[in-house]
Amino acid sequence: MPEEPCQCADCLRFYREHDRLIREFPTLRKQQEISWASLQSFRTLCGRVVEDLQKKLNSDSFDQSEENCQTRVIDKKEKSIAQVISDLENINAHLYSIEALMERIFDVKVPDEIEDKFREVAGELAPDPLNIDRLKLNRLLHQTLDLPDK
Repeated sequence: MPEEPCQCADCLRFYREHDRLIREFPTLRKQQEISWASLQSFRTLCGRVVEDLQKKLNSDSFDQSEENCQTRVIDKKEKSIAQVISDLENINAHLYSIEALMERIFDVKVPDEIEDKFREVAGELAPDPLNIDRLKLNRLLHQTLDLPDK
């Protein structure tokens, strides 16, 4: 008897997005392109947030240093912003690594007959709520310690 898929809000949202991506991008080439675009948008957004936070931190530090030249006290807010910046910089470093690996997927080209097979399989996969790959990913998402269960 197959395990029932999780019905929490996060997993239901994942199922819908998973199916939408398969339906809207049903070929190898389209999956390559959407994966690349997604990675690039993630890097762009994350990089911009880091820049804005660094400007805010530098501006706040400058204002505080003018007010407290003697003490140079860094408050908790600045420490937490500095930690967030550090975490986001780590994310960006990982994204650069993923980008280097993903560049290799563009080396793969398949004939039109194989792209047709992708379309056929995509039509079979997208509506299937018990797709084994989705169930495996769902199980992994709920076992990952850094992703809080809600």
